[in-house]
Amino acid sequence: MDSRGLRALSIVLVVVCSVVVAAAPVGTAADPGSRPAALQAEDELALEDADRIVVDAFIAENGSALVTVDYQFRYGEDDTSEAAWERLRTDVESDTEVYADAERTKWNESVADGANETEQNMSLSNLSVATENETAPQGIGHVEVSFRWESFASVEINRLTAGPALSGFTLDDDTRLQFRWPAGYSIYESDGKPQIDPSPSNRTDDMVIWRGSEVDFSAEQPWVVLIEDGGSNATATPSNEGPPMPWTIVVLALALLAAVGVGGWLLGRERIAGNGGDREDGRPAQPDGSAGPTPNAVDGPPPELLSNEERVLRLLEERGGRIKQQAVVSELGWTEAKTSQVVGDLREADEIEVFRIGRENVLALSAEDEE
Repeated sequence: MDSRGLRALSIVLVVVCSVVVAAAPVGTAADPGSRPAALQAEDELALEDADRIVVDAFIAENGSALVTVDYQFRYGEDDTSEAAWERLRTDVESDTEVYADAERTKWNESVADGANETEQNMSLSNLSVATENETAPQGIGHVEVSFRWESFASVEINRLTAGPALSGFTLDDDTRLQFRWPAGYSIYESDGKPQIDPSPSNRTDDMVIWRGSEVDFSAEQPWVVLIEDGGSNATATPSNEGPPMPWTIVVLALALLAAVGVGGWLLGRERIAGNGGDREDGRPAQPDGSAGPTPNAVDGPPPELLSNEERVLRLLEERGGRIKQQAVVSELGWTEAKTSQVVGDLREADEIEVFRIGRENVLALSAEDEE
């Protein structure tokens, strides 16, 4: 090869080497964004990225509520990857206090708003954060935030009104709010209409559910009024009254009282007969030997022609203006729930007053009615 050919070959080799050297660093410093999606790091999860959020409030008789916020992450096919959930789970368990502080700050704002709305003293306590994992039938990871909300519901005699503390609460499509209550309570009805607003997505005997995909709360929603059935609750806090009296003793005592009553009645008849038909109290005996109407007897139509409210008012008048609610149940043969409903309606109409003696409700005619 002549000198001209050697020179040309040298130039070609120099150019090729330059291209190879220049290409190597370009490949090393390539933008990570240009890599295939399968090689990119998966996004980190936050609690707000949950596939579903369930806010559950169990309302106690004293008006406080145990609130649990369940952040749910579905992982598997077409959902959050299991690896992403495991990273979040590990992060929550290693920095629990960080997550707890963030949730406490957020919910303390809701408690403060609720206190302003209801003009009640409210507080948040005992907040905790925990994780849980379900694998069947589908993988679901849970981050549960639990706390106690004091004075969440207002308490008035045998009624609980819950919801105003969350007025205007925002329900996203994947968020669900549910209220639960203890046994012995039910949703109050006025004129046959349940006192709850808005209408829930689902309702059982001890729970109501609102789903964000179906309901939007206005500024004065949600709310629900609960009433204690019969004014008593078998699951209430135990008292110091001791064990119940055996039924045999109760029956014998009632039989003894009945015998004494019959004896007194017979003795009274004999005295009336010996006084020429007049009673000891000066009231003339009736032709059939009865004592005639008592001072508290109420004239009027028979019970079957009276409304439920009128029957209770008549019973109050016959008993001198006061009677235990449980006595109304016995006298009228009603259920405790029906009695509570009628009593509630009368109280709403200011016809009667209701107060407690011990653990029993006592009904009294209002001051205006007694006058």
